[in-house]
Amino acid sequence: MSDISEKITSLRSELPEGVRLVAVSKFHPVEAIREAYDAGQRYFGESRVQELLEKIPHLPSDISWHFIGHLQTNKVRQIIGKTAMIESVDSERLLSLIDAESAKAGVVTRVLLQVHVAKEETKFGFLPEEMLDYFRERKFEKLTSTHICGVMGMASNTDDMVRVRADFAEIASLFRTISTEIAPDLRGFDQISMGMSHDWPVAVEEGATIVRIGSLIFGERNYNIK
Repeated sequence: MSDISEKITSLRSELPEGVRLVAVSKFHPVEAIREAYDAGQRYFGESRVQELLEKIPHLPSDISWHFIGHLQTNKVRQIIGKTAMIESVDSERLLSLIDAESAKAGVVTRVLLQVHVAKEETKFGFLPEEMLDYFRERKFEKLTSTHICGVMGMASNTDDMVRVRADFAEIASLFRTISTEIAPDLRGFDQISMGMSHDWPVAVEEGATIVRIGSLIFGERNYNIK
């Protein structure tokens, strides 16, 4: 069994039933992804459109690709129909564009709305109140070719696990407010994607249904990958 296979197996044994593992394969070569695939992993996360499009033809067709990086509006058309989910929808403008391009392509795109709770200006996403307003105003009813499956978020980049837990708790609370109070009739809104290699156990404790883990599986990233 390869090192990657062992890590996949170990993580799977630790994750509770119902929590999906997305192996973050960005900056890692096709060969490493294939090792994870051979160990039974089917969900992979990429954050750059060009890298995703280059990898897809070289890997099995039953892989479910999650796009997890900041998606520029001029790149949307390129990945419509290529992903199982776009996790990082960080604005109404981007959501509308995904919906329009999906309609043109004749597909339904599954997405998560990214919320910004971290204490860094560099993070993307809806502010919590902006996201609540989006659902209060029932703007999702205008979508014809996009299915909002839940929310995604990142904790503050800190070693302070109290702060990290508070961020995850806020993301989960936001999800519950939307799903039980504001729009309980919204079907298929049932996913919370949060938690990475260094903080996933805390995320799971706070309600994550999807965790995005890279370095724990693949080791440190190779930023020179073509």
